[in-house]
Amino acid sequence: MWELIPRLRDVSARLQRRESEENIMQKATIVLEGGATRGIFTSGALDCLMNQDIYFSNVIGVSAGSCNAVDYVSKQPGRTRDCMIPTDKNLNYIYGFRKVMKEKTLMNMDLIFDKYPNELLPFDFDTYFRSEIKCELVVTNCLTGKAEYLQENEDRKRLMKICRASSSMPLITPIVNIDGVPYLDGGLADSVPIGHAQELGNEKIVVILTRNKGYRKTRMSNGMIRVYRRAYQSYPELLKTILTRSFHYNMQMNHIERLEQEGRIFVLRPGVKPVSRLERNMETLQAFYDHGYHLMERELDCMMEYLES
Repeated sequence: MWELIPRLRDVSARLQRRESEENIMQKATIVLEGGATRGIFTSGALDCLMNQDIYFSNVIGVSAGSCNAVDYVSKQPGRTRDCMIPTDKNLNYIYGFRKVMKEKTLMNMDLIFDKYPNELLPFDFDTYFRSEIKCELVVTNCLTGKAEYLQENEDRKRLMKICRASSSMPLITPIVNIDGVPYLDGGLADSVPIGHAQELGNEKIVVILTRNKGYRKTRMSNGMIRVYRRAYQSYPELLKTILTRSFHYNMQMNHIERLEQEGRIFVLRPGVKPVSRLERNMETLQAFYDHGYHLMERELDCMMEYLES
């Protein structure tokens, strides 16, 4: 019997630490950058957290980060990975050249935000809507050029429509109308919403990026500027946002790196070369997913120390 006492003490200590961790989680925000298929890195990192039963009180997702965010709140590890790495060619969401010419879009958004969640890879709407986690999905209002942080806690179609709008890359996918307002990719106006995360008031913020440390966007070429001006001439405020995106993104990265150096936020970013924005090779995507999972696994203790400090 005396041999059991140390074990019971150890179990008690672990339970106390677990309870403490859960209390801390209720006061933390996790910010998820987009990047189209680069978001598979984030999927791996979040699957690691879910398998450890670690959840945050606030989640902010941008573009592909929105897809990761909702699957995190619905507590479905592996779902985003399975959506982004289809094993069946018929389920490939990136169109080939002929299909692009016919559909006028590079990505099959109906497959991603209708057939996947409702038929092929069911999304757990019930768990999502019951969750106490506050989940905000970033979209760019095409009329104002400003970021909006939308939530939906009841309507299944509207939730998927917000995800779709947040992930709708300019030139590649169509504008999405929600409640009569046209929206595009949230990353245009607020690529990594660290400012909004700070406004929420949580002392602890975790940021998952999909680019390497030190990455900065280059200025858009004159040729691309002309393309955007032709495509979105009806939305002058959106155009301003698009054409100044690199400047604001680089300012955000500078801010994030300062906060990281000061120990005020915790950042997880790839330690290897990221995949391309529209990567189609399954092995390449799987490797980047695995990198995200194992990197979070290795950094988990450091993250918990930050949250507990």
